[in-house]
Amino acid sequence: MNQSRRPPIADSSLALMAKGYAWLPGRRRRTTAPLVRTRLMGQEAVALHGPEAVRFFYSERRVERRTALPGPVLSTLFGHGAVHTLDGRDHRERKGMFLSLLTGAEAVAGLVDRVAAEWDEAVESWSGRRVVLFDETSRVLTKGVCQWAGLVVEDAGPLARDLVAMVDGFATPGPRHWRARRARSRCEAWLGRLVEDVRAGTTVAPAGSVLDGFVRHRGADGRLLDPHTAAVELLNVIRPTVAVCWFVTYAGHALRRRPELRERLIGDDPAYAVAFAHELRRFYPFASFVGGRAVTDLEWRGEPIRSGTLVLLDIFGQNHDPALWDDPYAFEPRRFLKRPPEGDELIPQGGGDREAGHRCPGEDVTIALLRTLGPRLARLDYDVPAQDLRIPLNRMPARVRSGFVMDVARVPAAVLGPQGTPS
Repeated sequence: MNQSRRPPIADSSLALMAKGYAWLPGRRRRTTAPLVRTRLMGQEAVALHGPEAVRFFYSERRVERRTALPGPVLSTLFGHGAVHTLDGRDHRERKGMFLSLLTGAEAVAGLVDRVAAEWDEAVESWSGRRVVLFDETSRVLTKGVCQWAGLVVEDAGPLARDLVAMVDGFATPGPRHWRARRARSRCEAWLGRLVEDVRAGTTVAPAGSVLDGFVRHRGADGRLLDPHTAAVELLNVIRPTVAVCWFVTYAGHALRRRPELRERLIGDDPAYAVAFAHELRRFYPFASFVGGRAVTDLEWRGEPIRSGTLVLLDIFGQNHDPALWDDPYAFEPRRFLKRPPEGDELIPQGGGDREAGHRCPGEDVTIALLRTLGPRLARLDYDVPAQDLRIPLNRMPARVRSGFVMDVARVPAAVLGPQGTPS
């Protein structure tokens, strides 16, 4: 059938909000075509999945990101003017700054050490208390990443709540969305003033810090980033770091469901800790899909895609595809001991080439943090009281409903080991 004569397709925006992560995989199961055709927000859209689709999606000559990100997502999650909205030379120039900050072994180790120290200190304060893992971890991560980035924060609690709100409200209408917008406005105003103060010489940015880097960074046009854009990109370092609290909470959930994994995670086995981190990112829901826009008339496996069409890459569906993963709905870290993940197979934070494309530059940081905090959580002595541990897939982003409440055992300070947990 000629594409111009295809019958009208109903808009799926309401179905997406109602079904969440299950919407796109469900649509894919109901078609024999190599792609899903739909409409979102009144726009024609197609959805792809699989390693070959990842390579197709992240080719800038086929699909661009600049015009595809909806305003509500920019106003909450990424920020207007963010690196995610750029393509071509401008993107490569800005992306290079993130890569220099977030991918070097020394930089990653420095951030992880900061966060680990904050975790160990926090654990001492949890002794004999009931705590919510999601909330506590968000504060730990906020303290650690801000210290590492050169930001002085007197009270991490309000900032942690704002950073969490930006992630929690980007994919939904209503109160969560408006909390996210207000949180972003507060944080952008604070960081924008800080950038201006550093440039005016009234505040000092630690040499070589993330703050110093964005204060001094010049774009492809040779100009300094304006204070607002510098603030946006600073947030695009600290916000996703704090979002790792979702996966640390999922780690608690996984250890509750599979307590036999705890002993293996406690042991001094770095390979298993990394495999556990990979499986957390594969198994548990975080990103549902990412979107771009066809820059010209395209074809995918014989199916035409008109120029201007929204092109969606099904992340959740691909990470649970039985063609790629044995028993995909089982949480099994050992799958990654047998074979490390291929870059275009495991795409919890998107795919593509990290150096030149849109793949998340903070992926190494995420894995390193989970590799470090997972065993620390496993070593912690706690009970899990009765609570709602469900993870509704119609909520995006999904999260453990209770936040994972723990009754932490009282541990005398004298028996705390060097990592703040019982020796």
